[in-house]
Amino acid sequence: MARVLIVGCGCRGRGLAAALVAGGHAVRGTTREPGRIEAIEAAGAQGVIADPDRLGTVTRHVQGISVLCWLMGTAHGEPEAIAALHGPRLGSMLEALVDTPVRGVVYEAAGTVAVERLEEGAAAVRRATAVYRMPTEVVSADPLRPDDWVKAMARAVDRVLAA
Repeated sequence: MARVLIVGCGCRGRGLAAALVAGGHAVRGTTREPGRIEAIEAAGAQGVIADPDRLGTVTRHVQGISVLCWLMGTAHGEPEAIAALHGPRLGSMLEALVDTPVRGVVYEAAGTVAVERLEEGAAAVRRATAVYRMPTEVVSADPLRPDDWVKAMARAVDRVLAA
């Protein structure tokens, strides 16, 4: 059993959480909205408040985590903020993970975010593998096919754990 932190535990994240819990993992899911904690917990995960725009709110929840899933492929907000989630914020998060027990990262590289942002995020994750020797997976499964997406993400978590 491993503990997984899902950053961005919206609808798809809750589906992933339920699959991971069914597979024997402990899951912690983040949301910016206190009113969404109950839905995360209904999926079997521990719900926590954290905002990926403020990494300190995320890093306080990595204690005991083996794999971090960065699910920002369908992010809403200002274009600059979305770009930061796949660029500097993600890069800073990856760097911060080096000094934690987190063993690896799964990155969602598909969704409604501009392709160039998703490619930038995927490149940052691949750099983390090269520079920090951190196991990572970049998942490009179509989020409009939720069953296939959940299976692809869960397999990616398993590959990171096996690395």
